[in-house]
Amino acid sequence: MRPEVRERDRTDRTAESPCAAVGDRRIDQIRFALNTAIRGKGPVLEHVLACLLARGHLLLEDLPGLGKTTLARALAASIGGKFARVQCTPDLLPGDITGFRVYDQHTREFEFLAGPVFSDVLLADEINRTSPRTQSALLEAMAERQVTVDGIRHVLSESFLVIATQNPVDQHGTFPLPEAQLDRFAIKLRIGYPGRQDEMTMLAEDVGRAARDDHHHPAVMSPGDLRELQARAARVAVGPPVREYLVNLAHATRSHRQVTLGVSPRGLLTWQRLAQARAFLGGRNYVTPDDVLDVAEPVLLARLGVEPDLAPRLIEELITSVPAPVYPGHGPA
Repeated sequence: MRPEVRERDRTDRTAESPCAAVGDRRIDQIRFALNTAIRGKGPVLEHVLACLLARGHLLLEDLPGLGKTTLARALAASIGGKFARVQCTPDLLPGDITGFRVYDQHTREFEFLAGPVFSDVLLADEINRTSPRTQSALLEAMAERQVTVDGIRHVLSESFLVIATQNPVDQHGTFPLPEAQLDRFAIKLRIGYPGRQDEMTMLAEDVGRAARDDHHHPAVMSPGDLRELQARAARVAVGPPVREYLVNLAHATRSHRQVTLGVSPRGLLTWQRLAQARAFLGGRNYVTPDDVLDVAEPVLLARLGVEPDLAPRLIEELITSVPAPVYPGHGPA
């Protein structure tokens, strides 16, 4: 149960907010595009949007056939970005992701052939099926938005986003992601099965549709628009009580007896950025404790290092153990 948080009076604050005044139409358009691609998963898609605005990377842990690839394609298309997909297998090499240099006999020079990492949205399908060496090839790309090949630095897209998937059931022949890799992901989500009515709608819409139509999603913004929205989300105010609340929550994860790995300082920064993005999506220019709690579960699932079955109860226990700030009046806490 979430602790009760008494929010300040927000009457007409949306109209005053510079964050909310610009970009609402574009956010609504991308929200509509994603909800059209994945039916009946509004709350999950709000987390995906927050991750996008916070410039984070996304880990999807779910069963096959639930729309992970569809979501990645729709997201890339809606922001007008380049989409690339890598099917991770045990024999996949780091160069298959980053690219490599080859000798051109005509020019007698080495030429760099860019790998799929040079995209705006990279889908790393079944990332836990490739070797740790290849998994680590993504570390630099995810952290620095660059790759180094043969000592030469290559800059990636400013809007570079990794969406990685893994199957929680079939673990045979897999290489579990190390903690350093998991901490590079902003959040971990599960899409889950759609509701009955959503499946009925999906079947009705598929009648008469050619297979190639599945991947057609119109762009609703440009990468430049996205960077503008990300910059506005980063400027959302976080008051001292909310910052202290975040720190207290992080310390609670580090001292809990059942948690093997608490939230790192990097994870804490990611949590704050996601809370800012959540407030931005809500049309506010300040973060509330509710924004922190709204993204708590996907943030903690990616980095607590506990069994999946224990995680929901443990996260609830951690949240309820830390008092939320109560603040009266107006303006950021």
